[in-house]
Amino acid sequence: MGRFLYSTSFLIMLTMLFVSCSKGDDMVKSSPVFSCKNIVIDGRYGAHIAGVPLKPIITATFDDKVNIGTLKTAISVSGPAQKPIELIFTPTNQDSTVQIQLVDALNSITNYVFSINTSLKSADNRSLSGDYTIQFTTIIDTLDKRPRISDDQLMDTIQRQTFSYFWEFAHPVSGMIRERNTSGDLVTTGGTGFGIMAIVAAVHRGFISREDGLNRIITIADFLEQKTTRYHGAFAHWIDGATGATIPFSSKDDGGDLVETSFLIAGLLCAAEYFDRSETTEQHLRETVQRLWHDVEWDWYTNGKNVLYWHWSPKYNWEINLPIKGWNEALITYILAAASPTHGIQPEVYHQGWASGGQMKNGNSYYNYTLPLGPALGGPLFFEHYSFLGINPMKLQDQYADYRLQTVNHTLINRGYCIRNPQNYYGYSDKCWGLTASDTRNGYTAHSPTNDKAVITPSAALSSLPFTPDESLKAMRFFYYKLGDFIFGKYGFYDAFSLHYGWKSNTWLAIDQGPIMIMIENYRSGLIWEYTMRNKDIRNGLDKLGFTY
Repeated sequence: MGRFLYSTSFLIMLTMLFVSCSKGDDMVKSSPVFSCKNIVIDGRYGAHIAGVPLKPIITATFDDKVNIGTLKTAISVSGPAQKPIELIFTPTNQDSTVQIQLVDALNSITNYVFSINTSLKSADNRSLSGDYTIQFTTIIDTLDKRPRISDDQLMDTIQRQTFSYFWEFAHPVSGMIRERNTSGDLVTTGGTGFGIMAIVAAVHRGFISREDGLNRIITIADFLEQKTTRYHGAFAHWIDGATGATIPFSSKDDGGDLVETSFLIAGLLCAAEYFDRSETTEQHLRETVQRLWHDVEWDWYTNGKNVLYWHWSPKYNWEINLPIKGWNEALITYILAAASPTHGIQPEVYHQGWASGGQMKNGNSYYNYTLPLGPALGGPLFFEHYSFLGINPMKLQDQYADYRLQTVNHTLINRGYCIRNPQNYYGYSDKCWGLTASDTRNGYTAHSPTNDKAVITPSAALSSLPFTPDESLKAMRFFYYKLGDFIFGKYGFYDAFSLHYGWKSNTWLAIDQGPIMIMIENYRSGLIWEYTMRNKDIRNGLDKLGFTY
């Protein structure tokens, strides 16, 4: 009897479960829509997938059978080209999974969108629950884009093309260098200093004549002396290239910028050493440069303290209140401030201000390279470029660092980070590396291992050529031969690019183009180092601060 009751109860429960499941199936079938469960491109999921093959296999899986006749109108791959992308559909898994293949290969380093819209129907004519889209970026086409040439010819080509920014695109009135190729009358003080050094290198290379280079620098120097507004001898960050008036860099940055001024003065002093002949025009340049140099009141920018301040404004005085402390791009500012024969600073301003009593030291190891100075992982690579365009770091030492070790190891740490690629960005490698300040996909930022936005800046690796010649040449060849059709244009390499996102900057920026031109020359001939380091005031400044070189 007990066994009979148990069996009856079990049958009743089984019947109820069957009815419940059948009712659930009916509820699913009665839903007005069906859904896409997942989309896989090149075996990967995600809202954006990078490094996708040029003929990827895409698989879409649904929670019900699809109406095969609606596939063609509902599923598409779209990109920048006007021509429709033809697809082949292969249903599997009783028509609930669709494999999509492309008839023709896609373009390399290009963004595409895979989409499924609500015109897709199920086998029982229900609509898709919504639109589904995935963005993806295709891989590099590894074929060479340009004929192979010798490394010397390659460096000639890059230098010549990069120099055209400083020569052809300079402001027609002042000769000063525009901030970027979209800047109109806005010229940049630091970028002009880089441009002057680039002109010296171009004369040396025979890209322009000595006379033409001299006349252009005289135009710049005369404009600086006669037209521009100065602030205790220092120049503003941005200047109107037609009138010499200050263009504010930010709301309170409408006066002197001491760091930008130091980049400009370094370029002028280098040119004054290079154009050393007794001819009247060369003598005129040297005399003008000397007056500009002597007029900068470096000691004023201490504000009575043992540190230099970046900004001063007649309207806002010291309100920005930004002390110049190391390690960053401004070592040249302290060297020139100490070197000034008219307004020089005392050594304690360097030691207590810039070096912060030794607090700028690092000493930690990253990717097996010891970093003498600066923040964790080194920061952006322009820290090792701007000051050392003219100051030769290869034998430079003081009580804080061996600057050859600093420049080399910071560069290798930056490269090592890109090779390790902890964020798994597509395209980073031992050939494609270099994080520094540049354009990014939505503005401008100082890219570094601690601020990695999947953006590579050609200036980072190429301007490091004197420090890491083998590694930088490897990057140079890759950028030019493999990516040349993507990132090389009228004025050399575009400012920045991302293989992960299929993006490139459409601009050139003076402070990134300048170091490329100059540092390639320093690697090839040491020219800019030689003439900058010839200046007796600069040598006196180095001696005063305790450097050996």
